Amino acid sequence: MAIDLKALSPKELQALIAGANAQMQEARATQIRSVRDKIDGLLKSAGLSLDEVYPTRRSKGAKVGKGSPVAPKYRNPASPEQTWSGRGKRPFWLSGALKKRGTSIDSFLISGGAASAAVAKKSSTKKTAAKKSAKK
Repeated sequence: MAIDLKALSPKELQALIAGANAQMQEARATQIRSVRDKIDGLLKSAGLSLDEVYPTRRSKGAKVGKGSPVAPKYRNPASPEQTWSGRGKRPFWLSGALKKRGTSIDSFLISGGAASAAVAKKSSTKKTAAKKSAKK
């Protein structure tokens, strides 16, 4: 059955497209069910499971997802809800503020917590290293 598309109105074409999309989705779902049934039958007859045939390749310590969330390390003093973890691209508010004279990235650290403890540890390590090199 051939349909003359040029003879159809825009409304009729839209209806035809909608019907064709619905039919395509139904045919795709039927195809997926058929393939899944065949795979299940093959696995059952071989006495195997899908996990045995396709083992996961994650290491034991690998985390699921894109990564664990990281606590914010820097905060915008002008707008406290804007924070940055120190990972990824530097946000515009921080880049703009650092262009001003007399500001350093340390002035945006969130006080109290892991962020300031890490900075304190880092600076004490630098001082210890400087003392050791001065003694030599």
